[in-house]
Amino acid sequence: MENVIQVKNVEKNYKNFRLAVPKLAIPKGFATALIGENGAGKTTLINILAGTRLDYKGELCFFGRYSDADREKPESGVREAIGYTGPGCYYLPHWNIKQVGEVSELLFENFRPERYGRLLAELGLVGEGNPGSGKKVSELSDGNRMKLMLAGVLARDTKLLILDEPASPLDPLMRDKLCEMIREYLADGGGERSVLFSTHNISDMENVTDYAVIMEHGAVVEQGFVEDLKEKYVLVKGEREDAEMARKILYSMTENRYGFEGICLAEKLDGLAGMDVCTETPNLFQISVAVMRENTSLQFH
Repeated sequence: MENVIQVKNVEKNYKNFRLAVPKLAIPKGFATALIGENGAGKTTLINILAGTRLDYKGELCFFGRYSDADREKPESGVREAIGYTGPGCYYLPHWNIKQVGEVSELLFENFRPERYGRLLAELGLVGEGNPGSGKKVSELSDGNRMKLMLAGVLARDTKLLILDEPASPLDPLMRDKLCEMIREYLADGGGERSVLFSTHNISDMENVTDYAVIMEHGAVVEQGFVEDLKEKYVLVKGEREDAEMARKILYSMTENRYGFEGICLAEKLDGLAGMDVCTETPNLFQISVAVMRENTSLQFH
């Protein structure tokens, strides 16, 4: 399997936080979700990979051949091949929607104005067939600013999208639209395009997630193709009287007045023999929460 990004011994130290990723590979041709609670290190890692943060140690490899040093050389074409959106908005507040397109066309050789206009209309930012000048960036809601950034980055011919929390400011319907746009981006690339996005909205983004990377305390604590993770972990439900014994075997568990529910490693299922339990295939949200609970510093009762 080819990788679009390879990470080796990447470190970034802050006063009270340390990102340390000895090894990580983002598979080519798929949508990869970077998952973790606030402060887990997702944005720091995203910024390093996107090149918006350069003060780190370690090695990066893009598209199987380019280093992070190559990424900073215009002649390599690496930055042209990568599209990035981050939190907030990097467009100047006094620009209007038309000016955003004009500036993007100056900055990126692979920017397609006609595609930008079509995406603006598709996302409801301008009237169909009549882009006009549009509102100023400062007049847009958080959700519409994200739509504008998505239109700008998807109007370019890229091979990799790196999106930091693209779903957070979006309403449920637009999150569904975002998933559709990511699927179309990948499908149109014939296996040559990849997407890496961080998210807190695991359930909304699960249907577009092929590969998941879960982080806690600046480290990667789990990763894999979603279908493989659903074989590695099993959702278990049982009666309250078995909860105490099951707790010793389950990876994570919650109780209520009627019984218990938890995630078990498939390899440990035999330890539940003799208990009145049923098993199901967990979804990515359930797996992610279980892994995060196992590694978090939060205290649960």
